[in-house]
Amino acid sequence: MPTLVYSINNEKNPKTVYINLTNACSNACVFCLREQKDDVCGANMWHDENYTLEDIIEQFKNYNPTPQNVVFCGYGEPFLKKDMMKAFAEYLRKNYPEIKIRVNTNGHANAIYKTNVAEEFKNLLDEVSVSLNSDNAEQYNEICQPKIENAYEAVKDFLKSCKQAGIKTYASIVTGFDEREINVENCEKIANELGAEFRNREFISNGY
Repeated sequence: MPTLVYSINNEKNPKTVYINLTNACSNACVFCLREQKDDVCGANMWHDENYTLEDIIEQFKNYNPTPQNVVFCGYGEPFLKKDMMKAFAEYLRKNYPEIKIRVNTNGHANAIYKTNVAEEFKNLLDEVSVSLNSDNAEQYNEICQPKIENAYEAVKDFLKSCKQAGIKTYASIVTGFDEREINVENCEKIANELGAEFRNREFISNGY
């Protein structure tokens, strides 16, 4: 059975579990952990996606006590398994209404599905963290190597959609992974203009 639910045991988030839905992604970011190693805290992140909702629930129930936070984040883009993510989020809302639910995403969902995906999740997600990663499309394409057209504009559109759906929205960048310069001030300005809070995530070589 693939690793669908895992934890990162450190002082920052001892009450958080992560959901690894897929290895597919519409980006190939140069800083992505999956390009460096196969595991997170010993849990192998690669799998063939041959699983069911019941498999996720079974692995989730192995965590005792029940976590306070669930984050859709693994070795792929969670929204590429949109229906499965929605099904598990609905399960959590019904059975664990006190749990806060977040998704870490590259922000391509609206462009991929040609619909307002954020609106579909307005009552299921408490927070969404969207990878902005640059203040311009040229550098974004260099860093993230997207597989869809007009990806940077798609990211900004998704940020705006999440805010409009009433989901607490963050725009993030990753700095310190190589020698390239990222205009942090401009990124924060763009995030705020789109209604999102801003996070500058310093690159950590092992990912956690």
